[in-house]
Amino acid sequence: MIDVALFGAGRIGKIHAANLFAHQGVRLKYVVDTHAPSAAALAEQYGASVTDTDTALNDTSVGAVVIASSTDTHAELILRAAAAGKAIFCEKPVDLDLARARDCAAAVAAAKVPCLIGFQRRYDPTFAAVKARIDAGEIGSPEMLIVTSRDPGAPPVDYIKRSGGIFKDMLIHDFDICRWILADEVVSVHASASVLTDPAIADAGDADCTAVTLRTRSGRLCQINTTRRAAYGYDQRFEVQGSLGMLQAGNHRPTEVTAYGSKQVATDLPEHFFLERYQAAYAGEMAHFFRVITQGETPRTTVQDGVKALELADAATRSWQEGRVIAL
Repeated sequence: MIDVALFGAGRIGKIHAANLFAHQGVRLKYVVDTHAPSAAALAEQYGASVTDTDTALNDTSVGAVVIASSTDTHAELILRAAAAGKAIFCEKPVDLDLARARDCAAAVAAAKVPCLIGFQRRYDPTFAAVKARIDAGEIGSPEMLIVTSRDPGAPPVDYIKRSGGIFKDMLIHDFDICRWILADEVVSVHASASVLTDPAIADAGDADCTAVTLRTRSGRLCQINTTRRAAYGYDQRFEVQGSLGMLQAGNHRPTEVTAYGSKQVATDLPEHFFLERYQAAYAGEMAHFFRVITQGETPRTTVQDGVKALELADAATRSWQEGRVIAL
């Protein structure tokens, strides 16, 4: 039995708690959250105890920690959990500061503990199938990746002010997809951005629509387009052009029913938000985390992946702000 301490009892913490509870051989022992009512409700639901950070990390029976708390807590919890010898799963990003994220990677390496970062898109069945078919050589050598990543609506401006900006908060997933799908490192970043959905986002110093071009060491290209507002739902698609063909990964819909009428052919809108779209992916990444611990499976999303994605987010932010291509 692996005892787990969960940090964060918000919406993503609840998702992870449910997946922990469903996993045989795992027990949620502690819930830690600054919002006491949320922590108490989640702990009661899964038979855990509410405690503080020191108690959770000093308990030698705790073999793993799941960090789903606010971004500003991630680095400190990773550092402390690594020092305590715990296996670590942490939501993205590692930190908003690149130097701090690199410190975390160094601490994890020194402690020799697994540390997985929550890039759940790698565990999505559709995206993972595309990756497997690329690796099997179906489209030859990948040459170009086009990523469409659109949210149904922007988060509250108060959140945006402390989020680190759209490139670190939203596109960090897309940067990870680029590295994963193309299996290559990026050498240059050009980012453009605008505010088209809400002037308050500009007042907060951020953007809500972006267009990014990345070039890899081998010359492969990746184009990413994002917006904080898609009236039709959560739009998550990409296509990979290769020397022998192309693979596309489309949206998920609540049902696959198509209605044919005299004036139109209609299908369901895409699933509306990331919690629905990536339900299977969240379960898959948590199952993988515990196989890493118990079976020695090679981690798919490491703290180094978190650092690399943050490097690209940092470069994209500078590219937008300075109006130039950033070489890495």
